[in-house]
Amino acid sequence: MATQKPPGQSIRDFATWQPVLRLLRAAKADKAGAEPISVAGRIGRSGWSLALPHPVPPPGRALQTEEIQDEVDAVERVQTAMTEVGVDDVSFSAKIEPTGTTVLRLLGPSPAVEPGIGNPHPGALILIEDSLPEPWRRLPDPMPEARPASSADPELLERTLRERLPDAIGATEGEIAAAEARLGVCLPEELKVLYRVTRARWEDWGDDYAASDRVFGAVRCELSSVDDLYIAEASTRHCRWEHAAKEAVVTRPDAAVQGVVGSPGWIVFGGNGGGDQLAVDLTPGPRGHTGQIILLSHEESVGAELLADSLTDWVLDRETHERRDRREEPPLVAHVNHASIRSVREAAHPGLEVLSIGVWDGAPFSLAPVTGLPRLRTLAAYAGTLADPLEIAELTSLEFLELSPRDWRVLLDAGAVPRSLSAASIKAYGDHDPLPIVAIANEILALWDRPQIIQTVLEGNLGPLA
Repeated sequence: MATQKPPGQSIRDFATWQPVLRLLRAAKADKAGAEPISVAGRIGRSGWSLALPHPVPPPGRALQTEEIQDEVDAVERVQTAMTEVGVDDVSFSAKIEPTGTTVLRLLGPSPAVEPGIGNPHPGALILIEDSLPEPWRRLPDPMPEARPASSADPELLERTLRERLPDAIGATEGEIAAAEARLGVCLPEELKVLYRVTRARWEDWGDDYAASDRVFGAVRCELSSVDDLYIAEASTRHCRWEHAAKEAVVTRPDAAVQGVVGSPGWIVFGGNGGGDQLAVDLTPGPRGHTGQIILLSHEESVGAELLADSLTDWVLDRETHERRDRREEPPLVAHVNHASIRSVREAAHPGLEVLSIGVWDGAPFSLAPVTGLPRLRTLAAYAGTLADPLEIAELTSLEFLELSPRDWRVLLDAGAVPRSLSAASIKAYGDHDPLPIVAIANEILALWDRPQIIQTVLEGNLGPLA
């Protein structure tokens, strides 16, 4: 009779990982010989990154699960073990001898480290617990002069909706008051009118999908129920630290919508069916109107698009699109590379917030032109683009820093890692061995006394290569 392992132990059982390791070894069979081979990867609850070959499907057809069934089965075995211990993501590295003897290292997780993207390297290191990038901390500016648009007409809106939805079940005043109490904001009159006509609860329609379609057609969106209204604050637009830190909040003087990530005045009441959300905007931009209708794109993390000056305009199909042009001169986010801005000096100005130095085939750059800039909070530099990484120590306002392993090594050895940082990232490309990256990450984490990336070593034998 087989011995059953206690719950949570299988993730540390070499047998759990054997199928994945065998597939990775087989993928490197052409390199197998007298020397050991190294493999690495990452497995998450909802996806994985493994260097495995896949068959090319016929034109016009996606890869089918059954075509990579061995890979799916091997990964699901690990995912089941992860679920047992409540782990969302695990990276690993293994050294496999020609005899099959294998040393497997499980890397992490750590509550201070975001998972990597597409590779087993650690993602952003969160040096200050619960810290947020600057754009996610920004609130909309007060606009005391803002008023509803002249087109806002609750009586016309109600007549129109009742003509379109004569049999709809509306929300009671108590249900509307309950929504306001839950949200902590008073609903604008147009939105109250909408829900007085229909509360948009699925149970009211039962199996009558035509009834739901009539509601969505009448309101021109997939309407949320009165119980599902929510505030699109910054926390509702999740973005990884290394991406969010490279964004900037920009609201032009002539903008109808403020360019913030989220707002306590953005009340989401529906969607467009494509993943984007519609909201009533109670915190408009300098040229906007209180109660205007905006769209929050699922493809963007900052700002919103004006759809209509009022809910009345929206329902009556009188749209007012604002041209979205977030470019600023000079830009708050500067990209220095061979195809964009050609020098750090050209990028430098007092308002600069983000400096990203990308692929460059010329002489490395000095950071002297941006030293002392009061708002520079993010620096990301591609490997080999910095003439002297120690110049980073002069950038006293940095909250996020992304560097190559070699540049991080220079800062660590000199004791020059900026203490102003809230988060950091080690940028390594290709199949770079994750173990040295993890070692550097742990050194950085230790400077802030943050939880380390723990290595769990498992040993076993995969048997001879078939």
